[in-house]
Amino acid sequence: MNTKRLVAKELLKIGAVFLRPQEPFTWASGIKSPVYCDNRLILSAPDSRDFIENCFVDAMYEHFQKGEVLMGTSTSGIPHAAIVAHILGIPMGYVRGSAKNHGRGNQIEGKLQKGDKVVVIEDLISTAGSVLETVEALRSAGADVLGIISIFTYGMQKGIDALKAAKVKNISLCDFDTLVEVAVEDGYIRPEEKAGLLAFRDNPGDESWMQKMQL
Repeated sequence: MNTKRLVAKELLKIGAVFLRPQEPFTWASGIKSPVYCDNRLILSAPDSRDFIENCFVDAMYEHFQKGEVLMGTSTSGIPHAAIVAHILGIPMGYVRGSAKNHGRGNQIEGKLQKGDKVVVIEDLISTAGSVLETVEALRSAGADVLGIISIFTYGMQKGIDALKAAKVKNISLCDFDTLVEVAVEDGYIRPEEKAGLLAFRDNPGDESWMQKMQL
């Protein structure tokens, strides 16, 4: 079984990604969503946490062998960056959403030198807007950003296009399509709900995906 499927099983098992197509969640943006993602729950599940962190390590070895520093996104990427950096024995830091308005006014916390080869650790990618702000802050500070490793991506076209335009490589441990496949196989959702879930992925703002759900 490949890594994405194994990660999907862990996320579903601990409820870090929860599918509820018949009773959609409402995001802060007002979008009705059949999925709710809370990867913070990984930190509270030791076995799943160990598995996920080792998947991060494997992704570093496979895709970013030249990585010298890990930088977590604020706030959800920070603990994963810290744990993975500890395993690898390399420096880590994190990037705030904006610069502090006191002290030294840092936006980037931790030692970073110009030319450092950095990998960004993120928990979740949807439109990729927040993680690309992190990448831009690091690039502005002189870092050589090799790419991103995220736990989960929705695979939304807007996010894919944004990452491509910014010339940023993203490796996700799991994606929405894989998660839906595993959720059907393991009985978390009914097979006939799959089409509606994928329609949501294709166009989150179009609520017609709910019409595809067969009661």
